[in-house]
This record gives sequence, C-alpha cells and structure tokens, in this order.
Amino acid sequence: MRIGIVCPYSWDVPGGVQFHIRDLAEYFIRLGHEVSVLAPADDDTPLPPYVVSAGRAVPVPYNGSVARLNFGFLSAARVRRWLHDGKFDVIHIHEPTSPSLGLLTCWAAQGPIVATFHTSNPRSRAMIAAYAILQAALEKINARIAVSEYARRTLVEHLGGDAVVIPNGVDVDFFAKAEPKPEWQGDTIGFIGRIDEPRKGLPVLMRALPRILAERPQTRLLVAGRGDEEEAVASLPAELRPRVEFLGMISDEDKARFLRSVDLYVAPNTGGESFGIILVEAMSAGAPVLASDLDAFAQVLDHGTAGELFANEDARALADAAVRLLADPERRAELRERGSSHVRRFDWSTVGADILSVYETVTAGAAAVAAADDDRTPGLRGRFGLARD
Repeated sequence: MRIGIVCPYSWDVPGGVQFHIRDLAEYFIRLGHEVSVLAPADDDTPLPPYVVSAGRAVPVPYNGSVARLNFGFLSAARVRRWLHDGKFDVIHIHEPTSPSLGLLTCWAAQGPIVATFHTSNPRSRAMIAAYAILQAALEKINARIAVSEYARRTLVEHLGGDAVVIPNGVDVDFFAKAEPKPEWQGDTIGFIGRIDEPRKGLPVLMRALPRILAERPQTRLLVAGRGDEEEAVASLPAELRPRVEFLGMISDEDKARFLRSVDLYVAPNTGGESFGIILVEAMSAGAPVLASDLDAFAQVLDHGTAGELFANEDARALADAAVRLLADPERRAELRERGSSHVRRFDWSTVGADILSVYETVTAGAAAVAAADDDRTPGLRGRFGLARD
C-alpha cells in the first residue's frame, strides 16, 4: 500500500505528534508498505528518507502552546506536488483542523482520506467559529481517528460526526530493554518536557520540591528538555538549586535509559493534553508514574491502577504523594508491575494493526464506490468508446 502521512507540526521541534507520526511511518515501512511523510522543516534539518519537507514553519499560538506550523500559497503548491508524485492509496492527515499542512491537504486531495485528531480542548471557541471554513474539508474525510476519548469529545462537540478511538503507539520493548544509567539512579525524580511551557507543569513541580527535599534531602530532580534553566529554578531557595540537574535535550536512546533509571517519574502537566505519550513511555520503561489527574492522564493510567494521580496544580498534593512513594519501594514495585502489564495495549503491534485496518476499510470502500459508479454508467462509457480496465 502507498501511504501518505501529513504532519502538521515542524519536524525540527520534537513533540508527541511528530514522534507518533515517525513511529507510525517506520512501523508501516517495516511491514513492507511505501510511506511518505509531508512535514514542515527548515532547509538544513536532516530528515529521514521517508520525510518530504514542505518548507520552513512559523510559530503560531495553538491549543495553549506555541506550535510551529506551515501555511500559505507556497505550502499549498508543495502539497499538490507531493500528492501528484505520491499517487497514494490512502492519505492520513494528522490534526486536519489546524492552520497547517493538514487543512491544505484536505482541500487538495482526492481519494481515501483518514484523519487523526490529537487535540483535547472542550472550550475551543476558535474551533466553533471556524466550523464553516473547515466543513468543506472535513466532509472529504472518509474515516476519523481520535487518540483518546477526550480528543473524540472535542471533535463531536465542536465539529460533529464521530471517530474511532485508537491511542498513540509506543515501541514498548525499546523502553523495556534499555540499560539504566548509574548516574541517574538513586533517589531520583524524573521530568521530561519543554521547560518554558507552563502547561507542562514544571513550575508546579518546582513549588513542590522544597517540601520533598525537607523530607528526603538526598533526592535529586532530573530535568530533560529545552528551555531557560536559570528561570526554571529561580523560585527555589539558592541552597536547593544544586538538587536540580538539567540534562537538556536528550536522544531517544537516552530518554529510554532515563526512564529506566529514575525512582519516580512525575508528570505535573496542567492542561491541554489529549493523551499522554510520556506516561506510556515511562510505564514501558518500568518507571513508577505520578501524574496530575487530567482526564486524559487518568485514562492512560487506568484511573490510578497503573500509576498514581494527584490533584492538578496542587503542589502540596504532589509533594505528599512523591514523598510517600519514594519512601515505599514495595508500592513502586507494584506500580512498575501494573504499568508494564497495562502498557502492552499501547504497543505498535496493536495500535499499528488497528490503524492499518482503518486504511483497508476506507480503500475498500472507495473501490466499491468506483465499481458502482462504473456499473451505473455503461451507456456513457460505451458512447465515448471507453473500455473497462
């Protein structure tokens, strides 16, 4: 099968949607399918052989964050060229309602279209206001996927229609088989995320840290991600700042080792999350998880069975839970076992097969419609001397 996948966000700035698309493409390539991904990217960005650049992206406020998107006449021309050259059996657009390549592809594409909705934003007035503009594009979509029940709810409430829920996927064994790194082990709390994006919740964790260190002064907080490190610790007393170690951006391999090493992974995100891929990665690596009780996080953690939850934005609740877990190795071992079992449902062997089933359904449906159209117009074909293929 020839599969075209559209990534709305810049390939230069890693994020959950980009990682999902990368892993999905590589899963299908391993199965023998031909895959091409269209994504925004700077000219000097090294790209995998299956990624086609649609040109440089620009930062745009979107869904409580700043997304790097690509839109305009030049982008539209590149979309049309990519579609013409690809001759795809199915086109899979991610975030088709964002002002980026997905919407341009929806307008330009012919043939079976599958769309995945990642955004969970029940209060999106912008999406409601833009419905009239989006409607013509959305009507061309043959099948809709939502990465969580909360992303599905956003779709249903604001755009109408429905979607099948298929979660984001993870290569569970990649994380499970990683080697721990000794310098990251021993009374360590882990956090991965953009430091200067408030909704990722690092400020909440920083407010909790003095209380954690008062009870467990040997604890270290390891932070992986890009952003202003000095600003991140500005609220901490000077004597506590050495207990925070910034690792900067880390590779996929080091992320797996990081999650295999820490005693507790904390996800203090405050909102705007439709899934929580980092929770799945942490569970895959066997890290006990403590997360804010966002609806999407609660669903990923099986409502507290596979990981513990604390009240969103409540630094005191976070600190109390972290202190308790760090002092209870048996409870952490229990969370590791439950998380490792629960996470198998998110492995690409399951998620990829479900997405491929959607592709096969829409391509079969398109073929059936084409055959029916041929059967309804034999006289017209005969008058113009058109033979059947």
